[in-house]
Amino acid sequence: MNAASAESCPALVLNADFRPLSYFPLSLWSWQDTIKAVFMARVNVVSEYERAVHSPSMEMKIPSVIALKEYVPMSRRPAFTRFNVFLRDSFACQYCGSRLAAENLTFDHVIPRARGGRTVWGNVVAACAPCNLRKGHRMPGEAGVRPFRKPQQPSNYDLQENGRGFPPNFLHESWRDFLYWDAELDCS
Repeated sequence: MNAASAESCPALVLNADFRPLSYFPLSLWSWQDTIKAVFMARVNVVSEYERAVHSPSMEMKIPSVIALKEYVPMSRRPAFTRFNVFLRDSFACQYCGSRLAAENLTFDHVIPRARGGRTVWGNVVAACAPCNLRKGHRMPGEAGVRPFRKPQQPSNYDLQENGRGFPPNFLHESWRDFLYWDAELDCS
């Protein structure tokens, strides 16, 4: 197999409890890192692609799902990043409710920095550009807008749950059992 076709074979990385290390961005490793981890005995192969890589002495199917042998605990607090603010707010403007791609969102200081507002979880919300411009450097009441939800620091669990609603464009069928294994099933 050539390197170009192998590039389309990332592996879903599960923690030792068989949950993805993260949902959004989805925890994926390149095929090279995955094979290296297999040979170093750091992971168990759970599922494989039909494609294989070859060396002079062996052939190995490329893993599509791997599980770490040692459990990696999540950090207690998620990092304060622009992306995590958008994820906390479900990629929706907190003033008008429009759902947008990350590149079409901004973040707004509920209490403007010009009025002493800080760039912290409790003062920043996702906003579309029109709402952000309309609010400007005013307080929400002065601008006639209010955030739908009071901004607060999310837990890692909150971000994981929100991230599960935003899968990537490509989901290999071998990943689905591990991404949605605890979702409620429709038994009708």
